[in-house]
Amino acid sequence: MAYPELPADDAATHLADELDAVILEFEDLQSEFTYDQAKGALQSIMERLSLTPREAADLEVEVQQLNSLRQKLDQAIVQIAVFGLVGRGKSSLLNALAGAPVFETGPTHGVTQTVQSAEWQVEKEAFGDRATIHRVALPGAGQSRIELIDTPGLDEVNGAERERLARQIAATADLILFVIAGDITRVEFEALAQLREASKPMLLVFNKVDQYPEVDRQTIYTTLVDERLRELISPDEVVMASAAPLVAIAKPQADGRLRPTLQRGAPQVESLKLKILEILQQEGLALVALNTLLYADELNATIVQKKLAIREQAANEIIWRSVMTKAIAVALNPVTVLDVLTGAIVDVAMIVTLSRLYGLPMTQAGAIQLLRSIALELGGISASELMVTLGLSSLKGLLGISAPATGGLSLAPYTSVAMTQAAVVGVATYGIGLVTKQYLANGATWGAEGPKPVVSRILDNLDEASILNRIKAELAQKLQSKG
Repeated sequence: MAYPELPADDAATHLADELDAVILEFEDLQSEFTYDQAKGALQSIMERLSLTPREAADLEVEVQQLNSLRQKLDQAIVQIAVFGLVGRGKSSLLNALAGAPVFETGPTHGVTQTVQSAEWQVEKEAFGDRATIHRVALPGAGQSRIELIDTPGLDEVNGAERERLARQIAATADLILFVIAGDITRVEFEALAQLREASKPMLLVFNKVDQYPEVDRQTIYTTLVDERLRELISPDEVVMASAAPLVAIAKPQADGRLRPTLQRGAPQVESLKLKILEILQQEGLALVALNTLLYADELNATIVQKKLAIREQAANEIIWRSVMTKAIAVALNPVTVLDVLTGAIVDVAMIVTLSRLYGLPMTQAGAIQLLRSIALELGGISASELMVTLGLSSLKGLLGISAPATGGLSLAPYTSVAMTQAAVVGVATYGIGLVTKQYLANGATWGAEGPKPVVSRILDNLDEASILNRIKAELAQKLQSKG
């Protein structure tokens, strides 16, 4: 878009009007195909989450971030984030863009101002223990708005916190302004390189140019684009500005003489406004849609990873609870065959519970069928479990029956036999649980390899001795408490 030559004051008004016009156009642009596609894709991500109450509680932060992204798309919110070291004039630059001192340079924030009949909404957000982010929104047509986000000075927070702050804000921003006030420092270069990894549109703003003679200003600019930053920033992405220039004026004194003094002049940010307008007009809401979906995809991957970890932990708890339930039931049941049947019932119940945890609920018949398949593949464990269970069950029954005749002397070996039998069946249930968990985590399929390799890998990594000892230790405590 070509801009006619205008007087300085008229040019500033013209640019402000252009910015307002872009904001007002957002509502019409919401019908763009790309934008509608993005909204549909984000809605699909939200619908596929399918979280249990436990998962929803543990993933509250991530789900809230997804909801914020959906709100951003629904309301057509364009976010412009500003980064820089302390003293580079970030807040002054944002005030110049806003046309009012909505970003205060002192320690207090949160004052609502009025700019050209538009109410700037100021919010203050805590980030970590020491960092604070200031967000100012200019509402446009409907619910659409532009948000200017001021971040703490990059040298105000430590390295790890600075890295986390930059990564999080840059991930959600649609446009990044990086403010310097001269030749770039090592900290600024590292931060700029890190922000570049976000793959977002970026402008490097060389602020406070009024403090340099024209020759020095051009020398710094040339050094930046030709030597310092040629791998990070193109010349078209470097903009010079003076957000709060100092102007020398002659002030009359009491004796009639004129004394030169410095005062703040009108902001010189027209070139920056032009660049922002150019980006917004060229890329429109497609930019917002793309940035939102990229971040939503990262969030979704994080949620899926955490959800699997939560389900893994919950599954392990279910498996161990089933192991101990089966062990106690078998240990306390003196009747042969009944303890075998009780153990099978526990295994089926465990499979049904695990299937619900993974969102693939099974009927009892389906769980029995899966248990049969697993038992066949487990081979050694299942066979030994059955033999040991039947053998020890018979011996346990015999010792129990003979207790009156022996004056209770057979109760000691009875307990030992019961503990051994319980530990053996517990190991089998543990193996069945691990195999079931793997099967369900894979979407209720064995994969291309089939069940044998899956079961073999689990059995190879199964520490039977450790599990036996753990079962016996917990069982002894539980039986003692029952006694």
